[in-house]
Amino acid sequence: MEVGEGVSAATPTEEMNGAGNLMDFLDEPFPDVGTYEDFHTIDWLREKSRDTDRHRKITSKSKESMWELIKSLLDAWSGWVVMLLIGLLSGTLAGVIDLAVDWMTDLKEGVCLSAFWYSHEQCCWTSNETTFDDRDKCPQWQKWAELMTGHAEGAGAYVLNYFLYVLWALLFSFLAVSLVRVFAPYACGSGIPEIKTILSGFIIRGYLGKWTLLIKTVTLVLAVSSGLSLGKEGPLVHVACCCGNLFCSLFSKYSKNEGKRREVLSAAAAAGVSVAFGAPIGGVLFSLEEVSYYFPLKTLWRSFFAALVAAFTLRSINPFGNSRLVLFYVEYHTPWYMAELVPFILLGVFGGLWGTLFIRANIAWCRRRKTTQLGKYPVLEVIAVTGITAVLAYPNPYTRRSTSELISELFNDCGALESSQLCDYINNPNMSRPVDDIPDRPAGPGVYNALWQLALALIFKIVITIFTFGMKIPSGLFIPSMAVGAIAGRIVGIAVEQMAYHHHDWIIFKNWCRPGADCVTPGLYAMVGAAACLGGVTRMTVSLVVIMFELTGGLEYIVPLMAAAVTSKWVADAFGKEGIYESHIQLNGYPYLDVRDEFTHRTLATDVMRPRRNDPPLAVLTQDSTTVEDVETLIKDTDYNGFPVVVSRESERLIGFVQRRDLTLAIKNARQKQDGVVSSSVVYFTEDAPQLLASNPQPLKLRRILNLSPFTVTDHTPMETVVDIFRKLGLRQCLVTRSGRLLGIITKKDVLRHMAQMMNQDPESIMFN
Repeated sequence: MEVGEGVSAATPTEEMNGAGNLMDFLDEPFPDVGTYEDFHTIDWLREKSRDTDRHRKITSKSKESMWELIKSLLDAWSGWVVMLLIGLLSGTLAGVIDLAVDWMTDLKEGVCLSAFWYSHEQCCWTSNETTFDDRDKCPQWQKWAELMTGHAEGAGAYVLNYFLYVLWALLFSFLAVSLVRVFAPYACGSGIPEIKTILSGFIIRGYLGKWTLLIKTVTLVLAVSSGLSLGKEGPLVHVACCCGNLFCSLFSKYSKNEGKRREVLSAAAAAGVSVAFGAPIGGVLFSLEEVSYYFPLKTLWRSFFAALVAAFTLRSINPFGNSRLVLFYVEYHTPWYMAELVPFILLGVFGGLWGTLFIRANIAWCRRRKTTQLGKYPVLEVIAVTGITAVLAYPNPYTRRSTSELISELFNDCGALESSQLCDYINNPNMSRPVDDIPDRPAGPGVYNALWQLALALIFKIVITIFTFGMKIPSGLFIPSMAVGAIAGRIVGIAVEQMAYHHHDWIIFKNWCRPGADCVTPGLYAMVGAAACLGGVTRMTVSLVVIMFELTGGLEYIVPLMAAAVTSKWVADAFGKEGIYESHIQLNGYPYLDVRDEFTHRTLATDVMRPRRNDPPLAVLTQDSTTVEDVETLIKDTDYNGFPVVVSRESERLIGFVQRRDLTLAIKNARQKQDGVVSSSVVYFTEDAPQLLASNPQPLKLRRILNLSPFTVTDHTPMETVVDIFRKLGLRQCLVTRSGRLLGIITKKDVLRHMAQMMNQDPESIMFN
């Protein structure tokens, strides 16, 4: 079966095409045949065929001896072993990152005297002198000003703390951008646009390498600790995929087959989201809905297992110190009412509008960065944005703390034990109710003060996130987007709560709000707002809702979350179908055929294929009349990825297709190992050697590397069908014929250029092969 031309070194090829003869040197497989060059697209059909071939061989051998049977069992179990290793390593790395971020974020404000490696919270856990009212203050934890000058209060102490906060932030971000720039340029950004492109069959060597894994893990801690408006959740998907790629290299089943490798990377992406949010099921659905291109049922089970192991490992490390896996655990004591769907849907509309605004503004800024002098100074840009962020963030307590802590506080319900400003309500002295059922009360001065600070924090987060995402440091978008939504949601929640308290006789509140009853939960609005904004930016729906209820433990609030997620997607889609990741894929010119894109134009294959009307004829090889010199000249003079093989230049009847890389390697290998192969040797792709004169040099048989079943369409095939074929089969190229005669070729790049042209975009933005 010739489609499997790139067999691995462990798989002899004698059986693939009958008994070989002396001239067929490819009976001895040579290294690198069937592999791909950097920035090229893989051929999914060929990879699938090679794996089927390998599997068939192992199955037939397993009946021969006990050792072969054990080898076949090990081969079958290797997938589960890889998943176990991915889960263990990604869970461990996520736990270490969480602990390091907590410590370094607090380091900007002060230090623990009893053990400097403790974060603020851990430091005060061990203290016996902490009072309930001042639970954040303990003698062991000292702010920098108190440590240096002995004064904890006053203008001087505030200025010194402010200065050191900015200084630490600048130091962390400078270290992060320098490490990325010097050691691993691929470690910047969230990594999800590139992961999506890689999973669709594109090759970016080094993107999932060991250096990228190491540098991304270290710089992610530094970037998040610097206080920039970014999260660690998106980059954790990249980190987990690096772990997956690392373990793939241990098993030839995955290291030598790019298609199989992508099944492992899909599962690794699920493990990444699982440890990012403590949401194993949401992780599997995220991989299925958002990043994966090819997701067979087998990968679903394995993703589930990898996500489970990763979540279990993270739970064992217990980085949040609360014995819970979820990031923002909430316990609300009030059901939601039908009338509340109106503000929930309005939050969905806000999320969709914010998503559209963010994508357009961020892409415009990133395009400006790429096309102007700004892009030449990534270190200066990071330091400038960090400086502005730190200077503006410090005065406001809601922007000073880490974004995760902010979201956690916004999600919280106001119980009797809460000391937050957001819970400064005026209590009724006559109230005698159980602690966990506090009725709605009028807002106190603390709440109004908090609302002003939150409004300023909202504007600050909206603006600064646009400039932060896409800089040359690891930067995720999940947490900043959720923060924007949570702030807006909490403000709306408090507004509805106060309206219900002061106007409980209004017809909309009459049915479900009685005086002295707790009927509105502002924290729930924050949760719904967070889901809406995250959905508006990423266009996730099912996986988003599952991640949100796993993240918070709020299972009974699925309907409000669904309503907000669907509304935000509808509103955002009205302004443009692409989410932030698809937009960045387009910006970078990666060859990605989105499954969700619809092609509705009435063009035919003949309109897209090359050569065009005034182009030189198609570069082809003949089956038995081309010499080694002709082939080498063709390879040197052209940069095509492969060449069609025809019967003769006169008939142009198609025989098959041969990859450029395989052809180059085969000729190079033949010149080294096979006697008598010279420039004038005839290259033939048929079973039997052509009739040659005795004086002719020895011919070279290359039938083994010929794909005898290349994908073909006729010149009158609608492009709608061609696009569908490329999408669903993951084709690299497709040949165009009429009555068996070769007319031209359509590559994935041609399809993408044509689609861009039809949408009035620049077709030259598609950069790679």
